[in-house]
Amino acid sequence: HNPNMRLLAAQVDRAEAQARLAGAALKPMVGLGADMSNTGGNDAVDNSVSSVGVGVTWEVDVWGKLRAGRSAAEASLQATVLDVEYARMSLAAGVAKTWFLATELRQQVELAQETVDILTQLTALVEKKQEVGQVSMQDVYLVRADLARAQDALRQAEGGRKQAQRALEILVGRYPSAEIEGADALRPMPPPIPVGVPGDIVQRRPDLVAAENQVASAFYLTQQAELAKLPSFTLSAGVGGSSDLGDVIGNLGAGLFAPIFTGGALEAQVDSANANQEAAMAASGQSLLKAFEEVETSLTNEALFEEREQYLRSAEENNQKAYELAKTKYDVGQTDLLSVLQIQTGWIGARSGVINIQNVRLAQRVDLHLALGGSFEETPESE
Repeated sequence: HNPNMRLLAAQVDRAEAQARLAGAALKPMVGLGADMSNTGGNDAVDNSVSSVGVGVTWEVDVWGKLRAGRSAAEASLQATVLDVEYARMSLAAGVAKTWFLATELRQQVELAQETVDILTQLTALVEKKQEVGQVSMQDVYLVRADLARAQDALRQAEGGRKQAQRALEILVGRYPSAEIEGADALRPMPPPIPVGVPGDIVQRRPDLVAAENQVASAFYLTQQAELAKLPSFTLSAGVGGSSDLGDVIGNLGAGLFAPIFTGGALEAQVDSANANQEAAMAASGQSLLKAFEEVETSLTNEALFEEREQYLRSAEENNQKAYELAKTKYDVGQTDLLSVLQIQTGWIGARSGVINIQNVRLAQRVDLHLALGGSFEETPESE
């Protein structure tokens, strides 16, 4: 239901029609004609003459010019089909990453709500302590300020979650009503990638194969432009009859057209085709280099993000222990509230970081699959 996919599907239909059109040039053209005439006067109806005939015209593809055009159209069609296939893969990757993002933001909202609840309870506790003279109004102001910031962070998280939900609905072709909830939690990280992923797997990517087909199409178009300088041959045949004469008349003919002077048009067509071929080759090479860059970046980030998650989990664990100790000390008057709030902020930040890095790692794995054009296993063609 994605509108962009429907647009690309229409482009495939158009490329198929163009390929059929190029192939039709190799076949004879057959036409039926009829003529009704009269001699005038009072007896015009009686003096009318009618004739009917069938004509056949066929350009003989002696040099292969028409075949080159057909091959160019077929290669362009294959490139379009492959581009649509890669667009479908990219859409699937986008849906997966947006789903993970919506799930992460759902967890971030839950964490923000938990923070608000903790600070609400802490605010009530500090206000009671202030009433009996155990703390000053400074502590009350500090905890109220932190509660207000937590409430603002909750609203921001809720807004981000709604935005991610709407983005996901747009991707799947639904009205952006922010009704897709996402999962309760992010799924575990898939198993590690195998060591030594072969580089030729990258070249199976549909967009790279499509670029190769564009080069082939440009080559055939250049060939067609070169062959257009040569003479063209046409055969024609016709069979007709007249109701007035009552006999059948047939004819057979052959035509030759050899371009002598075209004002430089044919040379310009060749130059244009050569330039398009060079551009297609350069674009194909650039696409291949970009693909290798995406793979190398994804492989590097795979290890870096795994290490980051370990550090963030360690920070979360240690911040939680520090917060529990600080809160205990505050309850017995051995530390001030500012220290407790600072440690709590660090703990909440570390928890948020753990949730985020899980989403980042999953999205990175999706990017790696997309960069490789599929799974990590070699396909039968690449073995």
